[in-house]
Amino acid sequence: MNAFDPSNATPRAGLPTTIPEYLDHLRRSLAGADPALVQDALYDAEEYLRSELAENPGRSEAEVIVAVAGSYGAPDEVADIYRDTEVKVQTALRAPAPTPRKSWAGKFFGVIAEPRTYAALFYMLLSLATGIFYFTWVVTGISMSAGLAVLIIGIPFVILYFGSVRILSLVEGRIVETMLGERMPRRPLYSSRGQPLLTRIGELFTDPRVWATQLYFLMMLPLGIVYFVVAVVGLTVSLSLIAAPLAVLFGFGSNLYLDGVPVSEPWILPIAVVVGVVLLFLTLHAARLVGHLHGLLAKHMLVKSAQYS
Repeated sequence: MNAFDPSNATPRAGLPTTIPEYLDHLRRSLAGADPALVQDALYDAEEYLRSELAENPGRSEAEVIVAVAGSYGAPDEVADIYRDTEVKVQTALRAPAPTPRKSWAGKFFGVIAEPRTYAALFYMLLSLATGIFYFTWVVTGISMSAGLAVLIIGIPFVILYFGSVRILSLVEGRIVETMLGERMPRRPLYSSRGQPLLTRIGELFTDPRVWATQLYFLMMLPLGIVYFVVAVVGLTVSLSLIAAPLAVLFGFGSNLYLDGVPVSEPWILPIAVVVGVVLLFLTLHAARLVGHLHGLLAKHMLVKSAQYS
């Protein structure tokens, strides 16, 4: 329980007097930080300050901010805490860095020992299902919003749909951070909850990030198809060629071909295995590359980086 002590509400030089000013100061103090971190910090700060304001009716925002400055901190202090905490958390969560490999062979084959490779590969396989869901959700939501726009019920439906887009953006961000390692927001998008309801609804429709999120969801279907096909074909073909000796041993070699030649041919069998191994590692490298590039794409389209500019 937070007890409000009026005696502590002494003006402090440079301390903001309203919650929006506090948030703007915090955003400026976090300039250059990861935009996902900025979003989390703004949400936490507003939630804390408004909860304190609600628990102390009759007190002005300036008095509440001064009173909690000692426990929560001034904007500059909060920004420093978030930066330090972020470094510690990322260090604790990050997988141990693999031993640097200097030779080209070590770099090429070392990908098989990196856990992030398999997480990215799983994301490629999962992306087909998520892509279908996201695409269907956006197309259905936009279609029904347009169809119901002429009715009274259409207004709350559109608001709920746009709100769901923000929620799904947060869910996708958690998937991306967990599997691809790209830092994504862990809190909902910061919004000015002190503004009138109609103003907040207007911001929901004019927020570029909401529209960018819908575009991202639409893109996930073709991207998911490509990712899924690359992963499945790469794994299937490479593992089939690697397993060619076993197929020949059990009498199935005539069903496998390499450039039109059955792998059951004695001279082609070693070549098939080598090609399979190389193709497998190329697939793993492709998964790492896809994971890195898609993480950057998700960060660019789902995170409101402009909020600290």
